[in-house]
Amino acid sequence: MKGGISRYGWLILLLLLVGLASTGARLYVDWLWFDSLGFGSVFGTALVSKILVTTAAFLFAFAIIYVNLAVARRNVLRDQPPPVNDEGRSIIYLNPETPWQRWLGARVSGWILLAISLFLAFILASIVGGKWAVVLQYLNSVPFGKTDPVFNKDIGFYVFSLKFYRLLYGYLMGTLIIATICTALLYLMTVTFEVFFADWREFSYSKKHLAVLVAAILFLKAWGYKLAGYALLYSPSGVVYGAGYADIHARLLGYKVLLVIALLVGLVIAMNVFLQKMSWIVAGLAVWVVSSVTLLGIYPWLVQKFAVEPNEFAREQQYIEHNIKMTREAYGLDRVESKTFNVQYNLGWDDIKNNEDTVRNIRLWDWQPLKKTYKEIQEIRLYYQFNDIDVDRYVIDGKYRQVMLAGRELAQDKLPEQARTWINQHLKYTHGYGVAMSPVNEVAQEGLPRLFIRDIPPRFLTDLKIERPEIYFGESTDQYVFVRTKTQEFDYPSGDKNVWTTYQDTSGVKINSFGRRLILAWVFHDYKILLSNDITSDSYVLFYRNIDERMRKIAPFLRFDGDPYLVIDSGQLYWIRDAYTLTDMYPYSAPFENSGANYIRNSVKVVVNAYTGETKFYLADSRDPVVRSYARIFPRLFTPMEKMPKGLRQHVRYPEDLFSVQAQMLAVYHMQDPRVFYNKEDKWNIPREIFEDQPRDMEPYYIIMRLPGEPEPEYILMMPFTPAKKQNMVAWLCARSDGEDYGRLLLFDFSKQELVFGPMQVESRINQDSRISQQLTLWNQRGSRAYRGNLMVIPINHSILYIEPLYLQAEQSQIPELRAVIAVYGDRVVMAESLDEAMVQLFGENQTAQETRPDLTPVAPGEVTLEELVKQAQDYYDQAQENLRQGNWAGYGENIEKLKTVLDSMEKKVAP
Repeated sequence: MKGGISRYGWLILLLLLVGLASTGARLYVDWLWFDSLGFGSVFGTALVSKILVTTAAFLFAFAIIYVNLAVARRNVLRDQPPPVNDEGRSIIYLNPETPWQRWLGARVSGWILLAISLFLAFILASIVGGKWAVVLQYLNSVPFGKTDPVFNKDIGFYVFSLKFYRLLYGYLMGTLIIATICTALLYLMTVTFEVFFADWREFSYSKKHLAVLVAAILFLKAWGYKLAGYALLYSPSGVVYGAGYADIHARLLGYKVLLVIALLVGLVIAMNVFLQKMSWIVAGLAVWVVSSVTLLGIYPWLVQKFAVEPNEFAREQQYIEHNIKMTREAYGLDRVESKTFNVQYNLGWDDIKNNEDTVRNIRLWDWQPLKKTYKEIQEIRLYYQFNDIDVDRYVIDGKYRQVMLAGRELAQDKLPEQARTWINQHLKYTHGYGVAMSPVNEVAQEGLPRLFIRDIPPRFLTDLKIERPEIYFGESTDQYVFVRTKTQEFDYPSGDKNVWTTYQDTSGVKINSFGRRLILAWVFHDYKILLSNDITSDSYVLFYRNIDERMRKIAPFLRFDGDPYLVIDSGQLYWIRDAYTLTDMYPYSAPFENSGANYIRNSVKVVVNAYTGETKFYLADSRDPVVRSYARIFPRLFTPMEKMPKGLRQHVRYPEDLFSVQAQMLAVYHMQDPRVFYNKEDKWNIPREIFEDQPRDMEPYYIIMRLPGEPEPEYILMMPFTPAKKQNMVAWLCARSDGEDYGRLLLFDFSKQELVFGPMQVESRINQDSRISQQLTLWNQRGSRAYRGNLMVIPINHSILYIEPLYLQAEQSQIPELRAVIAVYGDRVVMAESLDEAMVQLFGENQTAQETRPDLTPVAPGEVTLEELVKQAQDYYDQAQENLRQGNWAGYGENIEKLKTVLDSMEKKVAP
């Protein structure tokens, strides 16, 4: 038996050592990774803080629980004569014949109680340890410079201090309640029924002990009532979010009274350890329970029913005002500039020419069909993939253009099965390659996008250039790889051969010893790391290459935007992503969606070099107290925005996720008059549109346009609004992204006396247009599917233009083609093959298209290369042959004519 226990003991010890070694190895590898990025201090601060908070919470909880259990065990084992009652009859407290009595007397019981205490303390400490950031923010709190309207405390008290106090209160209360329950169970298992019920007035050691614990709980509960008073500012039960009339005049009073009652009852119970008046304890607890029900339940209900509801607005007006003011502050809506947009349907051709930058950058390609098209024509090989389509703006050939682009990332899971060897996955196929880019509104042959950047290696039609097209870090790059090994890396395919390369940077974790290889093999669960002869001491391992995982690993306390976007700057590829600071502790501010958060700021811009993995967190909003608190905690994490390279700063944009939240909140909180707000007289909605033949909510969209009264076009993010339960448009909101105006929000209100068509009304007018309906029916009957893209609401001067692209996709093809453009202005609806022709139909009736057409999509002579002409000729020839096989003589003749045009162009290009 002893030998068996010894073996089990050694096995447990061995498992503990293996667990500790494994944890230490993971922490060491993480530290190497953080240190390679220059964030070693961030890792150290987070780790040490979590250890200290967890350890302190563990030691305190263990001490409270174990000491109480040990005292209880001692009490039930105390050797004493049984007490007698008034009649001289013995009262038996201990039953020496019970198994529990004998068990407590054994040595093993002490070890079991110790194990129970350790386990319960570990659970409590784990919960608190996960909240280490709350503790650090409390110790590094920053004032907001604004106060709440009820207690006149700085907002920082609620965001930093109150959040910490609530965490501490929950932890302490949980520890005391667990200790009390465990202690009571121990007593109940070892004493007779008479102790608690037959002579309940008599004080025993167990009752004295439990009385002390109950008194401690009541003293702590008094502090809980104090905190609960502050928590009323987050009450969701009133007419608005936050404390209402009944909360302030009934519940807050109840908490104040109960605070005093809890202290007094706790004092009475504590004194009765000496006075030994059990009836006082019972009476005190009864008073506390009855008072709680009355003051927190019945009295607030009576106030709400008979004082508030008969005259609700008068009672709640000031609290509605608090809610409006604080919510607008929390979401930055107090900085929205309101302007009037008087609609005038007087656009002419001169206005279109004067707003050429706006018209030339109207987005005709939606990201969903464009992603399918990119996939078919630009993925090149099965193991490449476009994860997303990004929208951005560049100065291209001297003109400000809006473009769409996507990074060609490597998808190792798409390698042929026989090619998924360890060497291929970890040493050879290490990176994606290049991007595809096209303008938002241009169409090449057969309704495909006109590509500014295409193919592998990259080919350029503009002055944009990429000198380092390799993508080692991306949105779908998850596998760890080794670089600078004896094995060359696959760079890109070239015909029937492949081009090879070697990683040129020194980022990542260096393999400089066998010890590191051993640790990496353990952490990655990959023994082949030890056996590979290709990995040397000069090699590097790149991991956490997925940019989402990378950013969250470094800064888990930030909330990240859902759409990182790829940027070309100085020949390099970078990922830019917006990060937010949130809290749910801003008084009176209504929470958004299902997140529970009621405050948000876009305080950080994160940049990751797609080749080196270098990661920078730029401090974009130094006014935000939440991020300033994090900056105090991690002084080496954030870089001032002024130090961001100029080329990257030109691509910083107002984030779509933040804008969506602000638009949703503004739909309600543009109403600043409390009576209008109370009656919801002017509530707005996010408009609906038809996309792919299904109705859905519109999404914010980026556009280059010249705002009313502004001299130059700029990059903005915008969203229209419609009234609740109506379809007409009442306003549009935009966020500016360029230069000194970055971050400014403008709200343009339409006159309430003027009807402005909303998106669904325009969609209905398109549906009712007979020519469009006939064309859609015709296309859908020929083995293809036609569907409508995003409806764009385009303000020009003081008019509104609506543009909607029309796509056509054959049943056998996965390539959507842009076949038509629908334009709506005033009472006119037109459909044309291109945006230019649609503009001519709307605004150039008295002039020929050639005479009046502005230079919306300029094509410089000679910009199409001979190689592109050859590819076009091959495409037309292939299509003509396909038409011939199908018996489509009209299509055959059309493609032959196009082929002749291309051949003529080729002849001119090669002519001396």
